[in-house]
Amino acid sequence: MTTPQDYVRDNAIPLAGRSDDYDRLLEQVGDRSLVLLGEASHGTAEFYRMRAEITRRLIREKGLEAVAVEADWPDALRLNRYARGDGSDTLKTAFDDFQRFPQWMWRNTEVRDFLGWLEEHNVGRDLAEQVGFYGLDIYSLHRSAEAVIEYLEGIDPEQAHIARQKYGCLDHGGDPVRYGHDATYGLSRTCEDAAVRLLADLLDKSSRYLGEDGRRSADEQFFAEQNARVVVNAEHYYRAMFGSRWIPGTCATST
Repeated sequence: MTTPQDYVRDNAIPLAGRSDDYDRLLEQVGDRSLVLLGEASHGTAEFYRMRAEITRRLIREKGLEAVAVEADWPDALRLNRYARGDGSDTLKTAFDDFQRFPQWMWRNTEVRDFLGWLEEHNVGRDLAEQVGFYGLDIYSLHRSAEAVIEYLEGIDPEQAHIARQKYGCLDHGGDPVRYGHDATYGLSRTCEDAAVRLLADLLDKSSRYLGEDGRRSADEQFFAEQNARVVVNAEHYYRAMFGSRWIPGTCATST
């Protein structure tokens, strides 16, 4: 009978600290357009360095076009802008939006070094050929709501005023868990309908926004829509935390 130890011993790929350590892995990737990289624990420097090296090779040798990580959308978006040479951030200040615990999950030396490399990789390339850096998490309830309002202030001040009023029901001292508790148990009104309505309005008006303001790129419109989606999903997540069927680490999300 094969034991787990036997399986690992027979299939493990030894790493010797050489440039060819990941050759076999890259061969297995083949022409796949989606590659998932995990880790055994958060915050372990060795895992971060290994993933960064593998990701560099995937970009250089396999032509992968985007890096998506377990980080909040608006926080990672600032890194994306830095990596694309957009804005005035330095490599250090680009990480300033990572304020939610655990800051060290992405605000660390290994990720900083990778972002520095990515910015250099993108220099001189057309926007369509640049590699982006994006966050997939849904926890940024208030940060994403603020980002939606900020976008609307620059293109539709009247709608920004409406959004500020509708998102106002999320205000529980900046504590999304408290919002989830109070909304679930009837201590305050839920923001579910308001969040969904604002997302729908943003999608409905997207063509008009792009047509009326040539300074606003399609990317900026997409980023605002994604933040509005995060608000919808995060609002549901924090209420689901107090539901009788909630399983820690899981939630249903909208599409």
